[in-house]
Amino acid sequence: MAGAELSPNPKGIGELSPTAKVILGLLAAGFETGYDIKRFVDKTTRHFHAASYGQIYPELRRLEGHGLVRGTPEPSGARARTAYALTPAGRRALTAWLRSDAETTYEMRDEGMLKLFFSDSLPEQRLANVRAMRRRYERKLAELRELEPKAATGPLGPSLTLELGIGLHEWLVAWCEDAERRLAAQDTDTRTGARDEAFG
Repeated sequence: MAGAELSPNPKGIGELSPTAKVILGLLAAGFETGYDIKRFVDKTTRHFHAASYGQIYPELRRLEGHGLVRGTPEPSGARARTAYALTPAGRRALTAWLRSDAETTYEMRDEGMLKLFFSDSLPEQRLANVRAMRRRYERKLAELRELEPKAATGPLGPSLTLELGIGLHEWLVAWCEDAERRLAAQDTDTRTGARDEAFG
């Protein structure tokens, strides 16, 4: 029955939500409160997997209701707080998810890419939109590179993830630069052709 003990879907909870996976992972890493989890997410996983307060607190309560985490009230000054910890069932669910060979979900929401996809409706704006995409990727790349010194001395998992994110954004910046050159050259060719036609 070892497989049953490692089921990623404890009785009644169904599939672990994306936010649940973040929470279980961070509780295992030693974070205790919804505030601690949100603050750490904002510095790390938000670059590829965000979670808001509106998602974290209801999910903590849901996980507690299903016995995967245990909350302990801890009054702190004028504000009460609840410290959470994984239960044995919660650790089994986290382990099962990490070991699972099921295909992982992948979703990208990039409005710049959406504009690029529909750019044939306004081709004269295409080059400006690609330039805007490059600037945004450059800003994100700078943000990620600021994390390198701390990541170099930390756990290997976050360090490898940061390395992947930096490599991805370096490629995106390089792609935009190449696309800008091609679009600018195409623009020049179009204008030259139109002038030749006008004075031919």
